[in-house]
Amino acid sequence: MKNFFFCCVLSLIACVASTSPAQTAAAQTGATNSPKTTVIRAAHLLDVKSGRMIDNPVLVITGDRITSLSGSAAAGANVIDLGGATLLPGLIDAHTHITFDPTFGYQQLSISIPKEALTGAKNAKITLEARLTTIRNVGASGFTDIALRDSINEGMLPGPRILASGPPLGITGGHCDNNLLPYEYHVHADGVADGIAAVQHQVRENIKYGADLIKICATGGVLSKGDDPQASQYTLEEMKAIVADAHRLGRKVAAHAHGAQGIQWATEAGVDSIEHGSYIDDAGIAAMKQHGTYLVPTIYLQTWILENFKQAGLPPMYEGKMRDVIAVARKNLTRAFASGVKVAFGTDAAVYPHGLNAHEFNEYVHMGMTPLQAIQTATVNAADLLGWSDRIGTLEAGKFADIVAVSSDPTKDVTTLEHPVFVMKGGVVYRNEGRP
Repeated sequence: MKNFFFCCVLSLIACVASTSPAQTAAAQTGATNSPKTTVIRAAHLLDVKSGRMIDNPVLVITGDRITSLSGSAAAGANVIDLGGATLLPGLIDAHTHITFDPTFGYQQLSISIPKEALTGAKNAKITLEARLTTIRNVGASGFTDIALRDSINEGMLPGPRILASGPPLGITGGHCDNNLLPYEYHVHADGVADGIAAVQHQVRENIKYGADLIKICATGGVLSKGDDPQASQYTLEEMKAIVADAHRLGRKVAAHAHGAQGIQWATEAGVDSIEHGSYIDDAGIAAMKQHGTYLVPTIYLQTWILENFKQAGLPPMYEGKMRDVIAVARKNLTRAFASGVKVAFGTDAAVYPHGLNAHEFNEYVHMGMTPLQAIQTATVNAADLLGWSDRIGTLEAGKFADIVAVSSDPTKDVTTLEHPVFVMKGGVVYRNEGRP
């Protein structure tokens, strides 16, 4: 009898568990599971592929997808009239550190993994409301960016779509290591791996724990102790092994690379993007064009640092390197832009406060891009780099309803992107300063 009673209880639990809260609510109210329909009206819509401005668009959204760009308001639809605003696709930032804040040097040692995760939750909301509906996070401690990605996807908190790398791979003592403590602590960063066998293992381990892409440090960096931004770190053979494993397992590779040799080696190894590219030379430009490698420049951080050196609180061991990079990067990257290297929008947000990402657009315009070309780096180009062109990057039927609106024509004044009046991600409104 006890066994029979136990089996009955298990059966009852299984029945209750198999009915979700949503199903229970639907049964009580007679509601259906039909997705909600939303209609958005505005004065203009920018076709970011062609640069054509479409007047008086009427976007119909069913659930989390766009179903039409020229529909009409169906009975019962939620209508959002944005008046004279201009609609664009949700913007994409291909280089963020969403779980970090501008904290440099030895202060970083006081930040625990739980604190980093909470910092990510705060920055995710800021980033989404600032018009970034998708980001690629290229480096976080303890897989905090992967936990944040999953929490956003599960609806636990607001934030952008995230492709997360987890801990970046780097050599012992390199830019992606922790070099702030003395020998007796025996501290290494999560992604440190040396030699072909070790880097293969680290790639596989990152993927095991949920990485969408692999981030590597091909050269030294600026905000790290004891290394040189121009010096190569991983060897060509190590990077080839990383890329081979990552690509075979369906992951792209982003390479932090300031120095010219590291840029060329990483490109020859087959990485999908070069991050920063400060000391890029003609050989590196030619190699990137040959391989179709994306450049993800991070320019606005230089402007912000120059304007806020005291506020940033850079330790002297970082300040000298930062000034050296700033002195040459803009000229080199301008030449890369003019040479036709593919460019995807990236900001390195965390070196400066999150939410200021859109200031990057005006930097690109000052370096020779048209406003439309600058916008394309954060829409069609970035979507292509991420491998998500079928989901995001343009406003088209079948794609995610990731939509931003600005008050004026961004092809005439790209700084209007710094002041969004409306942000929608997946059919859900997160910011609306226009007419209801």
